Amino acid sequence: MRVAGAAKLVVAVAVFLLTFYVISQVFEIKMDTSLGNLFARSALDTAARSTKPPRYKCGISKACPEKHFAFKMASGAANVVGPKICLEDNVLMSGVKNNVGRGINVALANGKTGEVLDTKYFDMWGGDVAPFIEFLKAIQDGTIVLMGTYDDGATKLNDEARRLIAELGSTSITSLGFRDNWVFCGGKGIKTKSPFEQHIKNNKDTNKYEGWPEVVEMEGCIPQKQD
Repeated sequence: MRVAGAAKLVVAVAVFLLTFYVISQVFEIKMDTSLGNLFARSALDTAARSTKPPRYKCGISKACPEKHFAFKMASGAANVVGPKICLEDNVLMSGVKNNVGRGINVALANGKTGEVLDTKYFDMWGGDVAPFIEFLKAIQDGTIVLMGTYDDGATKLNDEARRLIAELGSTSITSLGFRDNWVFCGGKGIKTKSPFEQHIKNNKDTNKYEGWPEVVEMEGCIPQKQD
């Protein structure tokens, strides 16, 4: 009886040890698999983050060099969506900010610091051009000037207003017509014509919207004014 009992005890211990061994092996395999999956996901997440394209100021396509201000702007869309002006990742004017309107929308910034100086819009359909002319005359040397049209920016423009805008570096202002879309970035005291200007004529054969051309967009890097 004692021998039989001892044999049963040995068998029970052997079965316990075998079961423990099998369970430990399976658990280790699962642990290895889980850790492997964890590390694999971590590596994939890291790779995804590293391949995600960088975002530049104002959402422009590439970074600006040192001592330059990033800007991006768009004209209005017909008479429905207002223009948008962004400088150094700050939205200066937009429909969301509720500071745009029919006509020519203007934002002024300090040419040395990029600090916003003023934002205004002037109704060139039903308004008076005189306040706009006085505004243009008061702009100080070294000021960055950004302009964008909404709905109609030309009907009330006269020769004096066009000349003052041309002195800021605009080329297209002389031919800006009824319901044309136009965006422009120049500066007071600029010695040459600005490279930052887009203009689309109102043409019933090519208009994207009924009575208005498509939106014009523009981005770039404005050189910082040096002493």
